[in-house]
Amino acid sequence: LTTSMIAARVGKLSVTTTALLVCDIQERFRKNTMGFESMVKTASFLIKSASTLDMPVIVTEQYPERLQPTVEELSTLLPSAKSSVFSKMLFSMCTDEVKARLGELGCSSVIICGLETHVCVLQTSLDLLEMGIDVHVCADAVTSQRGFDRSVALTRLQQSGAVVSTAESLLFQLVRDAKHPKFKSLQPFIKENAATAAESPLQQW
Repeated sequence: LTTSMIAARVGKLSVTTTALLVCDIQERFRKNTMGFESMVKTASFLIKSASTLDMPVIVTEQYPERLQPTVEELSTLLPSAKSSVFSKMLFSMCTDEVKARLGELGCSSVIICGLETHVCVLQTSLDLLEMGIDVHVCADAVTSQRGFDRSVALTRLQQSGAVVSTAESLLFQLVRDAKHPKFKSLQPFIKENAATAAESPLQQW
């Protein structure tokens, strides 16, 4: 087995081979989605962390002409050099354009956040797993309109081979060492996320 194959089997992450996927966090869903504000705050933590670590960010918007664009709290954070925004009609994020972008980046793993867990996040994750890409689902940054749908989808994702984790755990896996040159820059984000987690309805399965 190669080192990358072993890493995938045990669910390890590397900054150089991982992309952050932000799935359909759009304004239209704000009022009807469980824990939407907490999800946005945690997704913000992930985007800021990815930007600090110089990781690529791929964003999709489902039918934005009708469902509105990515919420402003996140769109204003996107690092211009390494972020890509794609509109789509597929429920999965895996359009031809997104697959081409992942190919260009040479990513062997992704972290995914967004909504809805049981539809777009699930279908995206299954497609990526089928493509041989290691999928890490950020449980405290994915949600659905109904909590039961979210819970069942997280179980389904884990059964299918995705790694279900949390935002803080994922970041610490990427950084690995308190001596990391960017760790001090990340600490304010970690504190903000801890405050979000303390009140988040998504801190349960």
